[in-house]
Amino acid sequence: MKTLGFVLLAAALASATPLAAAETAADVIKAFGLRESAKPMREVQGWTKPMKIAVIVDSAERLAWIQQEVKGVTLVPIRVPKDAAAAIADADAYVGVCTLPLISSAKKLRWIQTQQAGVEDCLAPNVMAGGIVVTNVQRLNGPNVAEHAMALLLAVSRQLNVALENQLEGKWDPRTMTDAVDLDGKTMLIAGLGGIGTEIAKRAHAFGMKIIATRATSREAPDFVAKVGLASELPQMIGEADVVVNVTPFTPETTKMFDAAMFKRMKDGAIFINVGRGESVVTDDLVEALDSGKLRGAGIDVTDPDPLPNNHKLWTSPNVIITPHTGATSEIKRERVWLLMRENMRRYVAGDKMLSVVDVKKGY
Repeated sequence: MKTLGFVLLAAALASATPLAAAETAADVIKAFGLRESAKPMREVQGWTKPMKIAVIVDSAERLAWIQQEVKGVTLVPIRVPKDAAAAIADADAYVGVCTLPLISSAKKLRWIQTQQAGVEDCLAPNVMAGGIVVTNVQRLNGPNVAEHAMALLLAVSRQLNVALENQLEGKWDPRTMTDAVDLDGKTMLIAGLGGIGTEIAKRAHAFGMKIIATRATSREAPDFVAKVGLASELPQMIGEADVVVNVTPFTPETTKMFDAAMFKRMKDGAIFINVGRGESVVTDDLVEALDSGKLRGAGIDVTDPDPLPNNHKLWTSPNVIITPHTGATSEIKRERVWLLMRENMRRYVAGDKMLSVVDVKKGY
């Protein structure tokens, strides 16, 4: 399944030509508040100017566009997954989609730029041992995933799944749609108030919702978030919410976080939205919470297992909208990712401060 993910993401990133003039890397950095590393790479022990960078690209045009920023460095293009291992075998850096076997096999790597926000498949033993810098595309998914989360919430709260079923049958029956929920005045809890969570909060606040949230490292929040608790406070806060949105990364602490005990703490009739990681939810416990009526409904973009088997009982749970891990899909974001990756390649080659460096011990 990881190879399938490699193919799909590479294809998505490859399907557009280089951005002409609409945005620059500086625009993206400013718009998303991308963070620089504490010190430049030239001051990091073991850094030397790379001679070879392996990168997933789609065309000679894309490769030439990148080469403009990294003159004097050999770029090794990767077009299909089977070429990746050979390409990175003696590369100093890799820009692409991680799989644990692939990264584990690379002996010379000093830097990985993943084309995703999640980094769990980059954290191979050689990365965890230190000496390999990992950067990702955190925050760039914010607007599109936030829109997807709100779309799932609106679909569930306004019973659009019921309307679509009626439409397929050519049935005009208002009696099947009398259980809609108003969002105005309701409370949303966002588990994981990072870049994506903040964008969701902004949109939900515009719908008249009260926003509370948890985050792992601090209680800082914009003024449209009423209260922020630490991650450990989620069990105490979750009962306040009419809507719970999971946006947490995949870490040991978040694995199976939403289990039967956590669902039991939620309000009766609450709605659950998951645009974070499937592994943070015990799927059988979610099914039970839905089937028992504890939850009014759910909007699910990520599942465990992923892909969700066609005979899985979650498909038939009441008032559920399921999308196939497409929340991050965005034509605009795709070009922003390329701008960020090219800028980080320039910075790494020059020994400058890097953008969006991952704390590999924390996993995000």
